[in-house]
Formats: sequence, C-alpha cells, structure tokens
Amino acid sequence: MTRTCQVTGAVPGFGNQVSHSHRRTKRRFDVNVQSKRYWVPSLGRNVTLTVSARGIKTIDRRGIEAVVADIQARGGKI
Repeated sequence: MTRTCQVTGAVPGFGNQVSHSHRRTKRRFDVNVQSKRYWVPSLGRNVTLTVSARGIKTIDRRGIEAVVADIQARGGKI
C-alpha cells in the first residue's frame, strides 16, 4: 500500500539524509497517514479512508459528505 492520503492526495517526498560529515544518502519523507472509519449517511454504511492528519482536519471542516463526493468525482474508490 502506498502512503497516500485519499483526501488531500499527499504523497511521500524524497531528499537526502545529511550526516555530520555531510555525506548524503537518499531518504524518504513519509506522509502521516492513518486508517480511519467514518459513517456516511448518504451511503448508509461505514467508509474506511486512508487519510493524513491534514485530511482529518479537512473532513472535520467540510464534512464527510462533501469529502466523499469529491473523492467519487475524482474516480477514487470508496
């Protein structure tokens, strides 16, 4: 499973780990994704989403109905 937020579309970033002696090795900045269950009244069931911390705040602000409608409009799987 890729560490991608279903709400915001956030994906991991890549960069360098820089040691004290300034040797550089590749590293990956993962997104803080959580698996959360939400009750969606329009669907009449629970929906499990993989969301980042910012995605959870977005759902709190806009509401689960609007967010699910946006995901379905993008063609995302719910």
